[in-house]
Amino acid sequence: MRFLLIVSLFAFFATTNNAFADKNKRENVAAMAVDTFPVPRVPNLLFYIQRDPNTNTICYELNVDNKGKLNEENPVHPYWILYPTGGARKELNYLQRKFAYGITVKKSGKDFYQLKSVAYAKTPLYLRKGTNNKYQVFMQINQKQCVLTKIFVRIDGGTFWVPNVKYIEVTGTDPSNGKTVVERITKFS
Repeated sequence: MRFLLIVSLFAFFATTNNAFADKNKRENVAAMAVDTFPVPRVPNLLFYIQRDPNTNTICYELNVDNKGKLNEENPVHPYWILYPTGGARKELNYLQRKFAYGITVKKSGKDFYQLKSVAYAKTPLYLRKGTNNKYQVFMQINQKQCVLTKIFVRIDGGTFWVPNVKYIEVTGTDPSNGKTVVERITKFS
């Protein structure tokens, strides 16, 4: 049930007025290839989330000061990039932080944090230094511990409270060989 709430909030807060416009417009947007979506160019980007019906993107950036030191109390900074309106950055509002796109953080050791999505805490994420000595977010993708790079949610119509989520695609990199790993989730219970 909470998952449906997150997806509903996802659709509501990230879309424009015509997010659930007539069927022809939805079909045209659904046909848009994920590969055509813009890739955020952010210096300390950890991962990002995109979904249709538009290219607005939630970025999760490593929160460091101007000297590059990690903010240990709040190591991840989520915010929007609004591509349809010129790529402006926008902070998440209260509801988005608390119920949809926010991250809770628990320090678990030196340079190691457990992260959980406020909307879907079942899947743990781990912020830690990778083999390159840079912070990265790790998660289980196709039964492999991978560096998370992006999440895409395919929405095909529905309503504000119950959008029709066709699938969620999680993409990462296998740190042992550098290959891309993708998992498509179609069951959301």
